[in-house]
Amino acid sequence: MSDHTKPVSRRDLLVAAGSATAGLALAGASSGQQAAAAPVERPATGHATMIGVPFERRDVVRVGLIGCGGRGMSLLDDLLGIPGVEVNAVCDVVASKVTAAQARVTRKGRPRPVGFTNGERDFESLCRRDDLDLVYVATPWNWHVPMSVAAMENGKHVGVEVPAANTLEECWTLVETSERTRRHCVILENCCYGYAELAVLRMVREGLLGEVLHAEAAYNHDLREILFSNEGEGLWRRFEHLGRDGNLYPTHGLGPVARCMDVNRGDRFARLVSMSSPERGLSEWRRRHVPKGDPKWNESYRCGDVNTSLIRTARGKTIVLQHTVATPHPYDRINLVSGTKGIFRGYPDRLYVDGQPGGERWAKFEKKLRKRWEHPLWTQLGKLARKSGHGGMDYVMAWRLVQTMREGLVPDMDVYDAAAWSAPAPLSEASVAQGGMPVEFPDFTRGRWEQPRA
Repeated sequence: MSDHTKPVSRRDLLVAAGSATAGLALAGASSGQQAAAAPVERPATGHATMIGVPFERRDVVRVGLIGCGGRGMSLLDDLLGIPGVEVNAVCDVVASKVTAAQARVTRKGRPRPVGFTNGERDFESLCRRDDLDLVYVATPWNWHVPMSVAAMENGKHVGVEVPAANTLEECWTLVETSERTRRHCVILENCCYGYAELAVLRMVREGLLGEVLHAEAAYNHDLREILFSNEGEGLWRRFEHLGRDGNLYPTHGLGPVARCMDVNRGDRFARLVSMSSPERGLSEWRRRHVPKGDPKWNESYRCGDVNTSLIRTARGKTIVLQHTVATPHPYDRINLVSGTKGIFRGYPDRLYVDGQPGGERWAKFEKKLRKRWEHPLWTQLGKLARKSGHGGMDYVMAWRLVQTMREGLVPDMDVYDAAAWSAPAPLSEASVAQGGMPVEFPDFTRGRWEQPRA
């Protein structure tokens, strides 16, 4: 634990990241074996489920933000554009980022939020405040669980960036803390609110594609330049590739198709097999772009460039899940949903329904089809949403979460989704470490997944 009285500078972050390199490399050598040996299930705690539990109705949602980097500031902008939101506190280890966040709030004519910059544990002080209902966590992955737990332990609901957790133990910690404290832990999976993703969800719920039997999902995004940057995610995200080999970032593609397949709402993830290609991309990028003598040359990358996993659900349905961030690749989440009556595929968006005019050719998802299947959230919010990040999905996600809190509704995604969608990361590591052997998913709902939900 660090000295709480000493501010953490950008240099401190770089030094900490560098010192973490050796530890990650050593720990990573056995991470897959450790994940494989971890117990799949946990003893029942006796706490009631959080499935179907509504938020307490409130007129104003009072928010605290932890993490004022690029992602946190984007989320802050969305929150400031939603009626009925007060941003009362902001936290970051870099004081200048907190100052920038405070200024962004006051420029909107809002009261200046209280800032927390007193070391890496000062988020605990934010969580103890009595003028917050919801804490947003937008920090490096290793902080997601301790910050989420601190928020819930102090009576706050939490919205946590993705992945919500890195290990099965952390997944269970989130579930059990949410149940014990009766606070929601909502995974901030913005891709669930993308235009196409919500349109496909509507197609599925209205029966256009029939019974959904198979899906394919991915996070295929060339991040090499970002990973080697000396700021932002380059300060920490590359180090995940030193000690781990698997699908490190599963939720962007998986979350939307999981909703289409009623995961945790009549079905659940049951088993996973995973394989990784060799690592080449980061080493080659370093060779071409990083000067000799840079500390990055002391790093040894372990994560394969392309990881492919296959998930089988308890009802026998299948999902192909892919991850690559170290190869030349156009951005692609695949977003394929296949049913007994038709199929949708993204990148580019296209649709085929049995018996449609034109024979066995895709119909482009545009104009008439977009108008027919546009989700009500996009009909209501689309004009405003498209001014925000990631094509508008960020704003729709934030608006919807605030709406559920203001109206006292059940959240769209709960802690069981946060755990199930994050679990493929450690499970893929375990399967890769065992040469592609199947590994079992925990049942984070403890049997309640069989109950359909609206």
